[in-house]
Amino acid sequence: MISQSRIVITGLGLTAPNGNDIATFRENLLKGIPRVTTIPMRYMGSVLAGVCDFDPLRYQKKKEVRNGTRAGSIAIYCAQEALKSAHINLEVIDKSMVGVYIGITEHGNVETENEVYNISQFNYDTQYWSHHHNPRTIANNAAGEVTLNMGITGPHYTIGAACAAGNAGLIQGYQMLQLGEVDYALVGGVSESIHSFGIFAGFKSQGALATHEDPNKASRPFDKDRSGIVVSEGGCLYVLERHEDAIKRGAPILAEVIGYAINSDATDAVLPNAQRQAECIQKAIKKAGLQPPDIHLVSTHATSTPLGDAQECTALRTVFADCPDTYFNNTKSFIGHAMGAAGALELAGNLPSFSDGLIHPTINVDTLDPACALPNLVIDKPIRPSRIDTLLNNSFGMLGINSVVIVRRYPPLP
Repeated sequence: MISQSRIVITGLGLTAPNGNDIATFRENLLKGIPRVTTIPMRYMGSVLAGVCDFDPLRYQKKKEVRNGTRAGSIAIYCAQEALKSAHINLEVIDKSMVGVYIGITEHGNVETENEVYNISQFNYDTQYWSHHHNPRTIANNAAGEVTLNMGITGPHYTIGAACAAGNAGLIQGYQMLQLGEVDYALVGGVSESIHSFGIFAGFKSQGALATHEDPNKASRPFDKDRSGIVVSEGGCLYVLERHEDAIKRGAPILAEVIGYAINSDATDAVLPNAQRQAECIQKAIKKAGLQPPDIHLVSTHATSTPLGDAQECTALRTVFADCPDTYFNNTKSFIGHAMGAAGALELAGNLPSFSDGLIHPTINVDTLDPACALPNLVIDKPIRPSRIDTLLNNSFGMLGINSVVIVRRYPPLP
């Protein structure tokens, strides 16, 4: 039976290139502190990347890290931190009523590439192929590793939704709670993309891989001289619950999820469609029972590609044509594009606006591209608007998948 329960966020855990917890992440966003570096990449030399420095051994044994995947370690770290922040003790709840729904862009590339390279050192003798390869590469790996680590016996799977995956994971958990399938949902997205040669080579072949002499200035959404994407790793998972359950157990409530939408461009595998993006945003706003002027902050998807940023801005100008109290910012300018984790991390970076009253800036915009001009685009320094009660999070991906999630302050102000 589908319930009409309100769904709230009661916990979150994250790791990003510039912070391994929400307090550090938020502080660096407000202070304008990015973190992009260079890493060696097989066959390519040095490439720019956003790299996380969390400690996987906080929640895993060395053997588990060695036998598992980077995506799995990221997911486990984020899940453990999320449950801790939600004040949930797994030992005293029904673990069969906990669902794990994690968005991913791709999975398995890293492990297969590494195995092929490894056996190439032995004349491609498959006796040197790891027996851990198959469980490492299956699509549900990250979510499955979480359940193994935490003893969760409820449903788990990953949602492949390209770079819209972080939002898609959250939407899936929202729906499963309303269906009554679970009582707690661990949702969001993770990415291990920086460990895959194919990701970097693919973007480079498309002319979409960022270059810059200063790594921390390479990710520059909306800037006239932007050159492309900085590939990053990371993760962010949330705990979602039905409102009445959260109130009953005295849970900390960070925000309420009030609207969402997913649609498809159906026009091109790579090039975005501004009309479809606008339709997705409008659908989410309608589902939330709001009008465009009711949205106070839009977290943009903008990846720093010339066409992608311009198309999104066209969509935003269409929807928010006469909205003087709507502001716009971008988080990728600090950490690059965390692929499957992007939408979840960017939502997290803006959630504290409800408590501190600030909007973190977009950085690295030296010369604003006229095609990306937006009213109230926050650049260089944080601002404090008169009120921030609603946040709309854009996240779009290849093959024309668009996702939008809307959350509001809790409790709502009159």
